[in-house]
Amino acid sequence: MSERESMPYDVVIVGAGPAGLAAAIRLKQLANEKGSELSVCVLEKGSEVGAHILSGAVVDPKGLDELLPDWRNMGCPMAETPVTENHHWVLTATGKFEMPHIMMPPFMNNKGTYTGSLGNLCRWLAEQAEGLGVEIFPGFAAAEVLFNEDGSVKGVATGDMGVARDGTHKPDYQPGLELHARYTFFAEGVRGHLTKELKRIFDLEANCEPQVYGIGLKELWDIDPANHVPGRVIHSQGWPLDDAWGGGFLYHQANGQVALGFVVALSYSNPHLYPFQEFQRWKTHPEIRKILEGGKRVSYGARAINEGGWQAVPKLVFPGGALIGCSAGFVNVPRIKGSHTAMKSGMLAAEAAFEAIAADRAADELSSYPDALHASWVAKELKMVRNVEPSVSKFGSFFGTLFAGLDMWMRYLKIGLPFTFGHKPDHTRLHRADHAKKIEYPKPDGVFSFDRLSSVFLSNTNHEEDQPCHLTLKDPEVPISYNLPLYDEPAQRYCPAGVYEVVGQDEGNPRFQINAQNCVHCKTCDIKDPTQNINWVVPEGGGGPNYPNM
Repeated sequence: MSERESMPYDVVIVGAGPAGLAAAIRLKQLANEKGSELSVCVLEKGSEVGAHILSGAVVDPKGLDELLPDWRNMGCPMAETPVTENHHWVLTATGKFEMPHIMMPPFMNNKGTYTGSLGNLCRWLAEQAEGLGVEIFPGFAAAEVLFNEDGSVKGVATGDMGVARDGTHKPDYQPGLELHARYTFFAEGVRGHLTKELKRIFDLEANCEPQVYGIGLKELWDIDPANHVPGRVIHSQGWPLDDAWGGGFLYHQANGQVALGFVVALSYSNPHLYPFQEFQRWKTHPEIRKILEGGKRVSYGARAINEGGWQAVPKLVFPGGALIGCSAGFVNVPRIKGSHTAMKSGMLAAEAAFEAIAADRAADELSSYPDALHASWVAKELKMVRNVEPSVSKFGSFFGTLFAGLDMWMRYLKIGLPFTFGHKPDHTRLHRADHAKKIEYPKPDGVFSFDRLSSVFLSNTNHEEDQPCHLTLKDPEVPISYNLPLYDEPAQRYCPAGVYEVVGQDEGNPRFQINAQNCVHCKTCDIKDPTQNINWVVPEGGGGPNYPNM
């Protein structure tokens, strides 16, 4: 007999991001419209709603407009800074040229969008959800999927608290809690560990391309007021990347701050590439330095991003549950936006679940959800840009961008090219270290560029040290016996938080060290490890970064 207590709900939602909160709000809206009772619970592994949310962010309000039409007059923080300028720079080592907007299809324009903190938007959405009667439990990490006897999803269980590193129970031990539901929505974000299990168990990726990803690194800076133009949005491509692709962003947000960051596609092949250092190098470009001069860095974080597009969206439903938001992968890659599509997916899943519950169904497949999504503007938008990421990955930054632009224009003009490019998994793309060009990175100057440990300090990351390591190795021998000689153990470089080190190499006794307390939950290791030997699982609830307004 289980020592865990259980709580029943109509719908349990894993993750308090834009998709999960939009689903919760929509469920309660429908219940109120029909005068019915509906119990909805949202689990959030962060210490508070928004603590683990990281995005640029420039938000298309399309999803918000449908969910809460009067949001601009309801105190929503995203309404503070509408986008007023939109620039796309192509950087060389010493200069730039601006790509004219006339070269891009109209749907790439940022007219009518807003820039601000996605974390603060989620905090505000959580207030709206709680006002409608949604129960939100921050600091509780969903650690296990529960199943009914017929194999359908029954709900989830939170992780045990107070377990020591050796697996013994500490004096403050508390067993996890089971949350049972008629339907469970998984809104874990990119590369969710439960979503990964569900994809395997229900073979959800049987008829789609493999998902591919980028790593996004972000900082907030307080800058000189003379350099600040509220609502100015800048994207860049080109320098400093060479044989990889990606680019930078710099958004002038409220209160004299800029959000800036750098995205590197995880399809890169050179194991010596160091995404964190590429970001630091990008900030030293004369045009970027000019904006940051006299400013102060106040926050740092990192997160993986879905880049697979429409062809990588898996089957969305299975008996008793559904994938929503970035658990499924609805990011519009060239627009660098996914919050609006995530919210819409949550709303459509909510409508399907409400209909099923009203008809007294439970634990079946919500087939009306994928049907509605495929008929929605989400599908139309993502189909329009489905060849962008694989074009650049296939043909390189310059020619790939040209081809992607041509493909988008033709689809916009309803001509359309008669094919969709596929993907190769990111972990298969690395070349051997001895066949790849070594990259020399400059030392941080402490003014514009910094090291990883001082950066992690600004993410407010904290984990209880005496707990089982949440970065598990399927085979502890692989990092030293295989990854080190073949790839110079790339985990030392692709991790944006300095979690992985090879120590003792100079003495001829190399050892793989995992500093799990530094982990910012970006999931890059789970994605890029060439042998898929690293498996990310949730630590104790409340652990990880505590982003104030990222």
